[in-house]
Amino acid sequence: MSESALHHKRSAAGRSAGCAVLTISDSRTADTDTGGRRILRGLEVSGHRAVAYEIVRDEPTEIEGQLLAWLASPEIEVILTTGGTGISRRDTTIEVVGRLLDKRLDGFGELFRMLSWEEIGSPAMLSRAVAGLIGETFVFSMPGSPNAVSLALERLILPELPHLLWERAR
Repeated sequence: MSESALHHKRSAAGRSAGCAVLTISDSRTADTDTGGRRILRGLEVSGHRAVAYEIVRDEPTEIEGQLLAWLASPEIEVILTTGGTGISRRDTTIEVVGRLLDKRLDGFGELFRMLSWEEIGSPAMLSRAVAGLIGETFVFSMPGSPNAVSLALERLILPELPHLLWERAR
């Protein structure tokens, strides 16, 4: 790692975010939402605050309505979504999030698919995971699979989140 990157990492260390978790599913409930629970647990373990959690059906108006409500909250700095990122007719998360993004973090989806390739092979190309900024709020959209959630959180989002918050504030 370069000296500049090390400096940025040191400057960002210890930053904590207020986060919202949105599960997008036609079938999950609070009792069966293993992906959402993994996100909540990962945030807690890494020192971030889960300030909101909801489950909505894979309906564009429901997804957008919940996102817009959370985007209006100054307490929410990061929104993590799980579900609706595939290619079936019911998968609409990416269309909704993509319309709202002001700045894309294309590397998130690219790296997620690369890491997924290492674990599951060619089905990784079916993921449309995406991330970026809507205003000042980071949004990460992950697949609904609990293993995919763990991969995205542990390998990409949580290690880099303090640095992202630091960069946004500069």
